[in-house]
Amino acid sequence: MSTVPATPRRPAHATHTTTPSTSRVQNAQAAQASPHYQTTRRHSLYGTEDRVVIDAGSTIWKVGFSGEGRPRDVFHVGRLWSLRRAAVLSDREEEDRLLEVMLQQHLRRVFHDSLLTDPKSRKVILVEHPLMPVYIKDMIARILFGNLQVPSISFASSHLLALLAVGRITGLVLDCGSLESTALPIFSARPLFPQMRTTPLAGSRLTAHLRALLLLFGTYLPPPSSLSQAANIPAATRSTRVPQEILTDGVLDEVKTRCCFVGTPMDASPEPEGEHDGMDVDPSSTTTSPPPPGSSTAPSESDFSRDTVPSQFTAASDFDAAPVLARAPAAHRTETHLQALATLYTRHSTATDLHLKVEPPAAQQTGTGRGTLVVPGWIRERGAEVLFEGGDVDEGSVAETVLDALLKVPVDLRKTLASSILVTGGTAMLPGFIPRLRAELIRAVGTSPPPPSSSSSSALHRSSSHPPSSPFPSSSPYPEASSSPARRPIPARSRGPRRVYDRYAPLRPLVPHLAVLNDPSPPPAAAGTGARNAGKAPAFTPATLAWVGGSLAGSLKTGGVEVARECWDEAHAEQQQSMQLLELQQQGAQTQALQQQDAEEAAARSVIPDWTRTPLPVGAPSARAGAGAGVGPGEGMGAGIGAGAAVGGTGGGQVAVGA
Repeated sequence: MSTVPATPRRPAHATHTTTPSTSRVQNAQAAQASPHYQTTRRHSLYGTEDRVVIDAGSTIWKVGFSGEGRPRDVFHVGRLWSLRRAAVLSDREEEDRLLEVMLQQHLRRVFHDSLLTDPKSRKVILVEHPLMPVYIKDMIARILFGNLQVPSISFASSHLLALLAVGRITGLVLDCGSLESTALPIFSARPLFPQMRTTPLAGSRLTAHLRALLLLFGTYLPPPSSLSQAANIPAATRSTRVPQEILTDGVLDEVKTRCCFVGTPMDASPEPEGEHDGMDVDPSSTTTSPPPPGSSTAPSESDFSRDTVPSQFTAASDFDAAPVLARAPAAHRTETHLQALATLYTRHSTATDLHLKVEPPAAQQTGTGRGTLVVPGWIRERGAEVLFEGGDVDEGSVAETVLDALLKVPVDLRKTLASSILVTGGTAMLPGFIPRLRAELIRAVGTSPPPPSSSSSSALHRSSSHPPSSPFPSSSPYPEASSSPARRPIPARSRGPRRVYDRYAPLRPLVPHLAVLNDPSPPPAAAGTGARNAGKAPAFTPATLAWVGGSLAGSLKTGGVEVARECWDEAHAEQQQSMQLLELQQQGAQTQALQQQDAEEAAARSVIPDWTRTPLPVGAPSARAGAGAGVGPGEGMGAGIGAGAAVGGTGGGQVAVGA
């Protein structure tokens, strides 16, 4: 008889589990949030508290969210603006319209492609250069408020944000960007804008210099027309001069970032008498062909080693070399000068040549594969010498810019700032740039100029002992003309040696204290000196320091001068009213355009922060304020701390100067 199947039963000894009830929670405060939501509560994907940080440069933009350690996206934008604007009003308006269209495209790309976020719910921190033109900031604000409708914009100084990224509030920040290199002293998170110094020796000048050198000394190997030709014909027979079409901005950027580095300072010791001087090159002995069209118009050819003059121009006279050089053809002078640089740099270079694959020109697309650009080793190592060759009043070297900024600050701040130098910017990412800058600073400050030669001193004494004859004869009716004390000869022994102008003599005691915070290879510092700060900065790349500082400021809910959308709308409404009044009072198209531009600039100045248009106090400066600043009357009220200069906000958007 079959048994009826039964349902399996649980063993009797099994424990019965029950559903947890709320009675197990002893205290309501014991229930905490999930660790996942606790760690990502402020993350950009789970909330809108994080701000959008935009580092808008003239060539490269870096964008991302605050609170993050690196940008979400870094992209090239071409060359949006330059240091010059069109002089004609119609051309300037056309440039502004094109610039506004490109800015709108890039800003929409930031929110819709790079960050994938809604701009209406995101506050924006704009990392601005201290010398960014006001009309560009006005365009960016008009696009962000009008087209993207962001809630607010905070304008923060890039130098101050870079200093915050390394955990400092006092230091001298050198920003080597694309258009210019700027040194700005900052004390207690307050930028000293009147002591800022700039130089156009930056990335654009280096790019122009590399273009001129490659056009004259580079080698181009076109692609072979067939595979058999590539195997049978040697590359030396196919080598030609570099076509100008292949040296695009992308190729030059690749050469600059992948091939170039900064070499050590060249030895300035005197050479033996029998050795040939590379700077004295006879142009008639050169066998190179004239440079291609356009290479002589590079803005950097006439700016290197300004004390160098070819020998054929100095043979006639010591005083007429400049007029003869000016009468020479521009292309010939450029080629001669670059030949002299090549001879000098080749002796002080040990780098090897590099082969870089490039796209062939449109006229040579019949070959197989891509062409080869041969970059000489001395160009790789000595191409960046243009950044460290100073001596010009308007275009000082990068080291001279830092020292000039130290000379302008009050005396009691020089030691503190000299021991806290920070280098930022994309150009500063060249390998060996920061150690070379430190060496140039020490060499410029630590060495005094040579005394005058004995020949020049004897010539000076002879000229003082034998003054020019008097224009009046001995029997002149004006005896006071011949017996004047100014006409009497001065003995040579009464005149001391001629003094040599030592520009950086006040900074010579600061040599033991010079230190770069982000120096990758700091020297051993002695105890008790400010140089122990060298290399103490976090390992952020110099190009991202400003963005990292903006990210830190956004996470702390701080920043520069903040402009809300309501304030912008009110200013825009007032601008519309003024435009209507101008239309009623117009007298011509040209007058209306000028008045419209003035009204727009006035409305922008009322909202957009700009430290260059800060009103000065009425009346003469106070003697107490001038004495407290520690500077002379020639340095003005902008000395900073002692003069009562205060910067509104941590971003340094406004400066209020008062006695």
